[in-house]
Amino acid sequence: MKDLIHYTPIQFSDRVALSFTKGMRFFADTFFKKRYGHRAVVLETVAGVPGMVAGMWTHLTSLRSMKVGYGPKIRTLLAEAENERMHLMTFIEIAKPNMFERYLVLITQAIFWNFFFIIYVFFPRTAHRIVGYFEEEAVYSYTEYLKEIDEGRTPNVPAPKIAIDYWKLDATATLRDVVIAVRNDEAHHRDTNHQFASDYDR
Repeated sequence: MKDLIHYTPIQFSDRVALSFTKGMRFFADTFFKKRYGHRAVVLETVAGVPGMVAGMWTHLTSLRSMKVGYGPKIRTLLAEAENERMHLMTFIEIAKPNMFERYLVLITQAIFWNFFFIIYVFFPRTAHRIVGYFEEEAVYSYTEYLKEIDEGRTPNVPAPKIAIDYWKLDATATLRDVVIAVRNDEAHHRDTNHQFASDYDR
């Protein structure tokens, strides 16, 4: 399937990024299993961090270096962060996270923000590759979520208004339409971050 394309690791840092991502995937699979809506709430919290961290650091780099040319990358990264935030807001409406999951979100965000900031400052190529692999896993997870809906194991409930407004969906849109829209976003982020990582090789 075209949506499930995979970047083959080339450098050692690529393999490190992929291994880290698979470790995160194992945690998500173990903790959430097939509770894809609840999985999305926690993982979209993590997904909203890299774009903001990278956009902020790239902005500061431009200020320190007093050079132009950083604008397109900054805008792309901040738009990615905002997009992931809207994914979170949407799945909060769908999954209705409990108090434990809300606390898990706070803890996960605090840990991952600091971790990713350090990685991005010292190893920006690896940081973008990690995000690229994260997004590959996100595309896979949303594909599995879609399968659960199509096979009737997850109710295809009406799409929340926030999703209809954000993605300009039809008023009769359902969860299935939302998952497809989110998966398309994640595929775009995957390709963008893998490209940002590869740009460091030039």
